[in-house]
Amino acid sequence: SVPVHQAFGCPDYRLIEIAPEGLADFFAQTRIGGLNVTIPYKRAVMAYCDNLSAEAQAIGSVNTIVQTANGQRIGHNTDFFGLRHTAERAGIDWHQKKVLVFGSGGAALTAQAVARTQGARAVVPISRHGPETYAHLERHADAEVLINATPVGMYPQVGVLPADPALFPRCTGLIDLIYNPRRTAFLMRGESLGIPCADGLPMLVAQAAAAEELFFSRPIAAEEIEQVTADLRRERTNIVLIGMPGCGKSTIGAALATLSGRPLIDIDAEIANKNGPIAAIFAQAGEAAFRQLEQEYIARAGKESGSIIVTGGGAVTTPANLPALRQNGRIYHLERALHLLAREGRPLSLNGDLEAMYTARRSLYHLFADATLENRGSPQDVANTLWKDFYAHTDY
Repeated sequence: SVPVHQAFGCPDYRLIEIAPEGLADFFAQTRIGGLNVTIPYKRAVMAYCDNLSAEAQAIGSVNTIVQTANGQRIGHNTDFFGLRHTAERAGIDWHQKKVLVFGSGGAALTAQAVARTQGARAVVPISRHGPETYAHLERHADAEVLINATPVGMYPQVGVLPADPALFPRCTGLIDLIYNPRRTAFLMRGESLGIPCADGLPMLVAQAAAAEELFFSRPIAAEEIEQVTADLRRERTNIVLIGMPGCGKSTIGAALATLSGRPLIDIDAEIANKNGPIAAIFAQAGEAAFRQLEQEYIARAGKESGSIIVTGGGAVTTPANLPALRQNGRIYHLERALHLLAREGRPLSLNGDLEAMYTARRSLYHLFADATLENRGSPQDVANTLWKDFYAHTDY
């Protein structure tokens, strides 16, 4: 939240951590100005508010408090506006739809309130305990909008989902309030089914904008909200390089790291630094053992944000590497003429048939890639071209 609010022109915004037993002393201060509240205090702070906005009353929780000139403390819930903005932005329509909300906390209460005010014909909370649980999802196969308001799938426990969207054949929209990773397993499953999806970053930015408007009594234009969202998206998205062994991924990755100031994660180099030469791993343990090791390193790297990730040529042969790299990344396939590929130090290239290898892997490179770029020219020129493409086409 700190960089989000600072991007909206609030340089003094800061994090204040308070233990539960310190809450009363904090609110004993006569001047608190404006503040945001996060879990586990969104309900507890209501006792320290003199009045509540209509949204806060409807939801039963507060995430923004503003102290007026006469000392009155008004509790608001700007998450309401953030979630409404996120759905509108993604083209997800609630009107006369059946909405399932996974979760039972404050975020789930917000999602329920927004769905009702937007005209949903039915809103059903799903939780581990209660009248409607995950064991009874078949009752709601007619659900049309699904909202994940749980931490299931959030960093660092990625790769899990609260429910399979395929269970809901009438589904026309998925919203996941998680923003790290960019694409949770829940959203990637929805995307594979052709369902419109939205992650939690637009909600985070829009609710912060609504709070800033309350803090400083100034409107924030929709264009400014979009710009901050886009800047944060670019900052957090990994650039991933895939392609044939020897096509120049490491060299261009290093040039990109220099150009962008981002950290470089070269998967083969990381493996070799910790486990010895890759040729020796192939010779002693075989390709299957190397692929398992490679998958573990890619899983760790793919969880991170704002990095340059360089993969080995065969990384695309392991299906699990696709969601690991896609969750936070834009994936580039580097193409280079086969006769120009470097072979030294590459076990499968030294004595192999590169044309046969490329034929076998070509469809996998296309499956993984968001964009394909030919490696022609100097590494710096290719890096510049790639960086411009990334800036222009990062999925906002």
